[in-house]
Amino acid sequence: MKSAPILEHYGPWCAGVDEAGRGPLAGPVVAAAVILRVPLHGLDDSKKMTAAARTYWAARIRNEALAWSVARAAVWEIERYNILQASLRAMARAIVGLPRQPRRILVDGNQSPPGWQVETLVGGDGRVDAIAAAGILAKVTRDEEMQLLDRYYPQYGLARHMGYGTAVHLQALRRWGPCALHRRGFGPVDQAWETQ
Repeated sequence: MKSAPILEHYGPWCAGVDEAGRGPLAGPVVAAAVILRVPLHGLDDSKKMTAAARTYWAARIRNEALAWSVARAAVWEIERYNILQASLRAMARAIVGLPRQPRRILVDGNQSPPGWQVETLVGGDGRVDAIAAAGILAKVTRDEEMQLLDRYYPQYGLARHMGYGTAVHLQALRRWGPCALHRRGFGPVDQAWETQ
């Protein structure tokens, strides 16, 4: 088994920020901000982790972080502002939601949330522990929400693919048409609207 990389730790005055859910065809985009008290060795980019590992780390982050916050941008915001701007709005809300404000904010990617002085870091979720923690928290939170929404919209199989454009999801879109969770402006969703 490959061991997790050693990620940089910037101390208890630095927040890491990341999002999850930019690519799916359905559901909100979720962002998190995390301030770690001490390094949490074993953290990694959430995309390189199994679902079980992400769940384990999300629980540890919630219990051991100095502060954390999760926020989202709804489907209507994604449709109105576009997915990038909705993601940045969710990130800004996550920063505001922190119970203590950091002196330094590191954001994964190359775009800044509106209204905040931050440092952007491409690939930051694989380089800085607080950003990795934020990415894990955002991903686990979003997956939990999609699993809950699956109970209300079982025909789409959301608990299996979390809203991403898998073959199963695309087939369900063609059969049932889009629902309130689907993002207009995303090609397969728009095509499904047109055929209904």
